[in-house]
Amino acid sequence: MQEPDFNELAQRIKRWGSELGFQQIGIADLDIREDEARLMRWLEQGRHGEMQYMQRHGRRRARPAELVPGTVRVISARMDYLPPNARAAEAVLGDARLGYISRYALGRDYHKVMRRRLAHLAERIQAACAATPRGAGGPAVWRAFVDSGPILEKAFARKAGLGWIGKHTNVINRSAGSWFFLGEILTDLPLPVDAPTSAHCGTCRACIDVCPTGAIVAPYELDARRCISYLTIELRGPIPEALRPAIGNRIYGCDDCQLVCPWNKYARLSAEPDFRARHGLDAAQLTELFAWTESQFLERTAGSAIRRIGYEGWLRNIAVALGNAPTSEAVIAALSARKDHPAALVREHVAWALARHGR
Repeated sequence: MQEPDFNELAQRIKRWGSELGFQQIGIADLDIREDEARLMRWLEQGRHGEMQYMQRHGRRRARPAELVPGTVRVISARMDYLPPNARAAEAVLGDARLGYISRYALGRDYHKVMRRRLAHLAERIQAACAATPRGAGGPAVWRAFVDSGPILEKAFARKAGLGWIGKHTNVINRSAGSWFFLGEILTDLPLPVDAPTSAHCGTCRACIDVCPTGAIVAPYELDARRCISYLTIELRGPIPEALRPAIGNRIYGCDDCQLVCPWNKYARLSAEPDFRARHGLDAAQLTELFAWTESQFLERTAGSAIRRIGYEGWLRNIAVALGNAPTSEAVIAALSARKDHPAALVREHVAWALARHGR
């Protein structure tokens, strides 16, 4: 038996990826030393906030072979997620009575969607290699990740030619913008690698200037402690009072830096049914969302990325948005109904919001 033709196999992997719903597949080697150094500086500066898992794995994130011994390549995949049935983001952000949810979280949890597709892709690769000296088990090593393991996925996506890392620290593709998810397969197959793309941000600083909380502290430098996505999703305790007014009506994540990026004029709406907006969350009234019971929250966020912040985090975020909303009887009534909530976290944010309305 002969070793597989790795050039041909790489082309087949990309074709299979397309058949499985990925918009692009790239292949990278493991040398991302500059990205590793940048990560370590970021951690030393404490810009990861309370995301202790970032500190815990440290350099290992840039060294896949330490994560899965035998790894020699990273197969990087991207999948567009912009939902076709969602109300325009700008319209929702412009109406302070509505709750804004980051576009990626409006549909089914992307972790589940992409991990399943990556597993199918890996199975095809295994089957293709089963008749080689590697044995009936196929590749000796493969493991799939979707924002779920200690790996610098953006750095490997850049190395694999999927795009460049913009000044907002998201990956930008010249022909598709930045509204996409990333996933990886680690493998021991010595596949031919793709060439990284050059960066094309130029002198543009739109993402830096638009950030509501000033989280992009310099080009290519993000302080997560000020980022609305961190504050509304990763942070478990109280949101710093000084940052609450700038959050506006964003109750789960923030897309401002992507909304102003000129390259997103090339972004395409997703054809993936699982990413379509569900339960009217693309333009829901804040007062209605705040009235959800815990059972309603669990039911309506089943299979959604939103579930991970929990019910108290959901109420905390909406209380802040209601504090920033125009004063009305409906807003005051909604907040007053929660002022004696059992959770101190919720009570504190409700009290802050009521005080914003002079109550």
